[in-house]
Order: sequence, then C-alpha cells, then structure tokens
Amino acid sequence: MSPTRQPKGFDRVRKLGAQLPDVTEGIVYRTPALKVGGKMFCCIPTNRAAEPGSLAVRMSYIERDLRLQAEPETYYLKPHYEGYPCVLARLDRLTDAELKELLEVGWHFTRAKAKRVRKSAR
Repeated sequence: MSPTRQPKGFDRVRKLGAQLPDVTEGIVYRTPALKVGGKMFCCIPTNRAAEPGSLAVRMSYIERDLRLQAEPETYYLKPHYEGYPCVLARLDRLTDAELKELLEVGWHFTRAKAKRVRKSAR
C-alpha cells in the first residue's frame, strides 16, 4: 500500500483522534497512524490476517481481553498481534462515540508509556 492511499474509514479516525491533545498523524508500517508523544497509538493494520476495514489500537492486555470477551463481533485478534498490547477493531461496527472512547483508551495507554520512557531516560 502506498503511503498516499488512505484506507477506508481512516478519515473518521483522523477526525475523532484530532480532538485529543497533542495528536499527530504519521505513517507507520506504510499505513496512516495517529501518534502521541511520537508513539503510535492506532493505525490501519497491515498484516494480511487482519480484516479489511479494521483499526489496530494499543491498550493493556487486560483491557484488550475484556473487550474481546464482551464484544467479539467488534473486537478481535489474530495470531500476529497476540504478543502486542493492542486490539483489532472492526470500524463499521463502532459508532462515533464508541470509536472516540476506543481512541481515548489507546491515547492514554500510549501517552503513559511515552512519559515513563522519558522519565527513565533522565
């Protein structure tokens, strides 16, 4: 996928993600991503196992497991992503309010990790 091609649904992600403080957009793994503190908190998954129209969002393993249990029709995981603190979400199953909440979870998780890294580097 070329970096100029915007996967379907990312405009919605961009619009809602831009409402969070200090969010920047970038390209990660040749796909659009949103970042906070220079770290990616969501992106369009590039692994072939991910379903088209999905979003990968960073979060704790506990949060991920709760979402997978509560809403398996919306949230899912493929083997490639099991070792990473993230979940895959089917964008067409999320309302704007649900997507915004999901992005907030990824933003908080990533921002907290970025702050810990900066503190330990001092």
